Amino acid sequence: MINYNIPFRLLIVLSLILIAFLTYGLIFIDTENISQEKEQFKVWAVPNIEEGAEFYFSPDGKSLIGNAKFEDDPTHQVYTFNIDGTNIRRINDKGEDACSYYFPDGKRLIYTSTKDHTDLPKGNWSDARNYPQGAELYSCDLDGSNVKRLTNNEYYDAEVCVSPDGKWILFGRQIEGKMNLWLMKPDGTGEKQITFTDDRQEGGAFWIDNETIIYRAWERKVEGTRPMPMTIFTMKKDGSDVKRITHDDGTNWAPYPTPDKEHFVFVKFLKPHNYEIFLMSLVTGEQTRLTYDDGFDGLPSISPDGKLLQFASNRAADPDQPRSIRPYLMDISSLNLGPKE
Repeated sequence: MINYNIPFRLLIVLSLILIAFLTYGLIFIDTENISQEKEQFKVWAVPNIEEGAEFYFSPDGKSLIGNAKFEDDPTHQVYTFNIDGTNIRRINDKGEDACSYYFPDGKRLIYTSTKDHTDLPKGNWSDARNYPQGAELYSCDLDGSNVKRLTNNEYYDAEVCVSPDGKWILFGRQIEGKMNLWLMKPDGTGEKQITFTDDRQEGGAFWIDNETIIYRAWERKVEGTRPMPMTIFTMKKDGSDVKRITHDDGTNWAPYPTPDKEHFVFVKFLKPHNYEIFLMSLVTGEQTRLTYDDGFDGLPSISPDGKLLQFASNRAADPDQPRSIRPYLMDISSLNLGPKE
């Protein structure tokens, strides 16, 4: 029922507030430019991999590398396997493993492990305030042999990938709580720090092309908050030409570029407690939601031909089984994200 005792002047003020709210709300939506039209993409779990995350495609798109845990594993280890869940191979059997990647020639692997620092506190791979110190970078052949240690310190060296031309390794290094991005050559020489921010923690970086890097960052003052606000940036490989790509105050995490070099996929936190994967254009800024499931969908990567999206999810492949985070594949061939001719 309308309260006719409200002064007319107050009604005018309230009306102006409502108009302003609606106007700025529309501006916010337009700025975000998010497409909420639900697409029915085909999704399936990678067979035989019941627990694991952070997987990336081989250069031929036929295999994946990442962290998995099987019954006999005391902790997560680096594994490779075919995208149909066959030919499962453990790469390392000592310490705790993390981020891994293929070299672009498809003949070598790179990964993070604490294998040479098992005496140090284990830390927590999911807590930036307690990352495992002594996490070093290693390269090896496809079967895990011919191991070469690339870093030698007691820092956290992780979040690693290789440039498309194979000339540079890109990784994150944390020193005294400060996380920055670094480059080095494939043999471990020529280390070079490329970010130097005191208040911003950069990491999770990948190559858009041989000159351009996309990464996420958060402010140190918000560390430990859940969900933690994160922003996505691009820059040149020498650390110059930094550009902010996402402009909201929410959680924009785990960017991964598409082969057309004009888009990237990333993870966005949606209230009340949902993580979903979005596609964003680097040209127009348009965002398109790709996953629709309660819970966690994250850590995406794209096949070299742009036809498959890999992501980690705790959605239930079998409703009668307990949920765990495991790799899934999505057919995104209709999006035409493959390499440009």
